[in-house]
Amino acid sequence: MAIGTLPAAATRARPSIRARLSEFFDREHILGPLFISPAFLLILLLVAYPFCMAIYFSLSNTFIGRPSHFIGLTNFINLWDSDAFRQTFQNAFVFCGLAVGAKIVLGISLALLLNQQLWFKRMIRGAVLLPWVIPTALSTLGWSWMFNSLYSVVNWTLLASGIIDPPGPNWLGQKYYAMAAVIIVNIWRGLPFFAITLLAGLVAIPKELYEAAEADGAGPISRFWYVTLPLLKGVLAIVVLFSTIFTFSEFNIIYVLTHGGPINSTHLFATLARQVGLETGRIGEGAAISLYLFPALMIVVWAQLRYVRKQAN
Repeated sequence: MAIGTLPAAATRARPSIRARLSEFFDREHILGPLFISPAFLLILLLVAYPFCMAIYFSLSNTFIGRPSHFIGLTNFINLWDSDAFRQTFQNAFVFCGLAVGAKIVLGISLALLLNQQLWFKRMIRGAVLLPWVIPTALSTLGWSWMFNSLYSVVNWTLLASGIIDPPGPNWLGQKYYAMAAVIIVNIWRGLPFFAITLLAGLVAIPKELYEAAEADGAGPISRFWYVTLPLLKGVLAIVVLFSTIFTFSEFNIIYVLTHGGPINSTHLFATLARQVGLETGRIGEGAAISLYLFPALMIVVWAQLRYVRKQAN
């Protein structure tokens, strides 16, 4: 009796579960959304939802313990009747302009120094990152002790050096000294971000360009101006963009050192928004304060990103 041959499809072994899963996950249109979904959910819950709630509160007369009603842009308009808000608006631009400007100059200088051949170069680069790594509230408490009016280390050093006369300024209790103190602490904390990021840009510049410029007779200043700076523009624009956003939204340094005082002289938008929104219960006004510069910052972000794309092309 002849045995018939089975069809080839019937004799082919079925793929294993592992092989089928591998084939399933090899599809980019499935794997891409799967990997992006955790980050998307995180942004949706921690960024998008609070941002939408802040917009809703800023357009209403929300007060803790009572119903709210939509009032449009009234909160944003009425803020200009407040002396504290006008002072805060001025403080924000003074604080951000001086701090970011100093960080640009010092950050470029420190990055150039770290790019040299130094003893224990890796240890020094790691030490430079310490102000950025240490928790802000913890490091600011140390600065609060250093600026204390009774036993200020800063005053003691300046008095011992003969720079100031006794008894020395009350750094956190006088208007202009308090602003200078919070700017100094912000520069100290933000400088590593500038230095390390710009250092990465410096390392990526080909050495041949410096050798060619030196062969043409260019000195150190000319090499920096015509070789280093043009090739750092893209990286510098990104660093300045992020630093501007971080500096405008600064909260921890101001809150720990001065709480916005004395007499609102160091209030920024974040600290004033907390005081108005949480301490007095006017949630709508507090949200309006925190969102006041959002359109301006969006324009700054758009302009700088457009500039970076032009540099990349």
